[in-house]
Amino acid sequence: STGGVTLTRVGQELLPQAQAILTAARDLMNHSRMLKGEMKGKALIGTITTPEMTNIGPWVAALAEKYPLIDIQLQHGVTGQILNKVRKKELDAGFYIGNNPYVNVNTLTLTELCFRIVAPAAWQSRIEGLQPRELGKLPWIGISQLSSLHRLTTELWRELNIAPKKIAEIDHVPTICSVVESGVGLALMREDEAKPLEAQGRLCLIPNIEQRADLQFVYPADREGEPILQALLSELVSVWKI
Repeated sequence: STGGVTLTRVGQELLPQAQAILTAARDLMNHSRMLKGEMKGKALIGTITTPEMTNIGPWVAALAEKYPLIDIQLQHGVTGQILNKVRKKELDAGFYIGNNPYVNVNTLTLTELCFRIVAPAAWQSRIEGLQPRELGKLPWIGISQLSSLHRLTTELWRELNIAPKKIAEIDHVPTICSVVESGVGLALMREDEAKPLEAQGRLCLIPNIEQRADLQFVYPADREGEPILQALLSELVSVWKI
């Protein structure tokens, strides 16, 4: 017709089978390429926080050994940026902390992270015995809205029913740590990063309060099944033992 192709009744009945055959043929070709070790191409990956947290070193090493023709390019950013770029397909995939709100982005959960409130070490006596709501009377380090820490901090404030004064706005974790150590205010930090600093006497942790969020690997939903993406996911599962 003038508006496009109109299927006959028979064509409409055959369409699902035809689509299934095409999908199966594509999957077979992709699987064949993987078995032959012919995987080649480029993968632009968004990374966040520290390489230790994302296991980026062992993962890239495994990919380089198994798929030497895949050109892995890493682009560092903050969580919100990475997710948005993956959604717009400016990145092939990336790491993200928190809940993914987009239906056109798929996720692979790697681990659960625990976050704690940290304070300057000199404030130890000041925070002892404080009720949760009294934390709102103390200054806090402001976090960039593109950082996962911003959302986690905002959720925590809402749960504690506080609206503290924010000092500065930072999206770099080492800088946040340095500012807290200098006696400026409170902040949210990953527990595995905060505990060693507490042991060194560089800061102190607020007891009995924590926030949890998933570390995820995100990628465009319509690229599910593509050979290079499957290689990335396969090696992630292996490195993370999930």
